[in-house]
Amino acid sequence: MERKVKFVPDEYYHLFSRGVEKRKIFLDKKDYDRFLALLYILNQEDHFHVSNFLNKGQKNILDLYKQERGQPLVSILAYSLMPNHFHLVVQEIIEGGISTFMMKLLTACSMYFNTKYERSGSLFVHPFRSEHIGDDAYFRYLFAYVHLNCIELFEKGWKENGIKNQKRAKEFLENYRYSSYQDLSLLTNRPEARILDMDNLPEDVSRVTLDIREYQKWYKSGK
Repeated sequence: MERKVKFVPDEYYHLFSRGVEKRKIFLDKKDYDRFLALLYILNQEDHFHVSNFLNKGQKNILDLYKQERGQPLVSILAYSLMPNHFHLVVQEIIEGGISTFMMKLLTACSMYFNTKYERSGSLFVHPFRSEHIGDDAYFRYLFAYVHLNCIELFEKGWKENGIKNQKRAKEFLENYRYSSYQDLSLLTNRPEARILDMDNLPEDVSRVTLDIREYQKWYKSGK
């Protein structure tokens, strides 16, 4: 199937993929942690065999963040993982970078998942969904949407009705490890921060102190 959205270097895109039949693609902490590490280590032109690396010596998943990479394929600017899907906000760096990166990422994740859980067949709906982010206002809206998305895990319907429990939502976001919120808000200094290329954030995003209140303003302005 020909993709409607054409990927162009230096442009921004929202990428989204869901498990087939809306099935969960992350079943435990190790699944989430491995996917995050794949976001970092597979974002390069060079080939990297994750299983071979982890099986060598007594390596663990965090050791992947200590590895230097080749030429990155994309700049990852934001991400959020949910039990049955994930969102990325990226900028294409080299021609074909997004397509190559997503092929590597989805293939590696599917092979790991199918081996671990003794299943076969597609794990993700094909093709992954994408949309071009054509202006700053839409970038801010998507940036907010991606990070606020995990609030659905404890307060369903917030997108339509607004966030009712602001205090709990703030605490949840600040402690949710499977999005880039902690890194962009400078709440922690963790290895996963290497996934992001903060230098390529649009200026009006990078100069703002990012918190849940700012995200809600951006989300509401884009609805």
